[in-house]
Amino acid sequence: MSTCTSRSEAGHMLDEQDRQLVLATQAGLPLVPDPWGSLGHQLGLSADDVLFRFQRMQEAGVIRRVAAVPDHYQLGYRFNGMTVWDVRDDAISDIGQRVGELPFVSHCYRRPRHLPWWQYNLFAMVHGTSRSEVEGKAAQIREMLGEACSGSTILYSSAILKKTGLRFRKKQGHPEKAESHS
Repeated sequence: MSTCTSRSEAGHMLDEQDRQLVLATQAGLPLVPDPWGSLGHQLGLSADDVLFRFQRMQEAGVIRRVAAVPDHYQLGYRFNGMTVWDVRDDAISDIGQRVGELPFVSHCYRRPRHLPWWQYNLFAMVHGTSRSEVEGKAAQIREMLGEACSGSTILYSSAILKKTGLRFRKKQGHPEKAESHS
């Protein structure tokens, strides 16, 4: 699991206990049945207080999310395809929400087009154990999009990128700042 923060606000909104929580989770949340309780025990806080602090940091925009970061290759998903779609602007909000709710879509988001070079404005990541599995999942998305979509393609991963959550680092001449790398 990882936490991801906003660079602009993280350095200004963390009190010492929040900072200690961030430091304790830089390598991820503890992989135990009660990660909040485990962190609380480590830092002298209740599980409810730990969860409340994470929720408060998220509501304040300091932390964007707390999420699982699976190693798809370890799970057997060797084919990772970013499906990209050219969806009508008037339909993208509703359609994007529905695509993002599909159980096989790990993340889905809207991005601006860059015409004439890039026509796609909806991105949905899918994983599979084979290329044909990814293509089958893309076909399900295509069917859902219907007439609102005028084009698509699949961009397959060619390398594994290191994913990390929030990290503290010292900037020259500045106190520690929180920032995320993903």
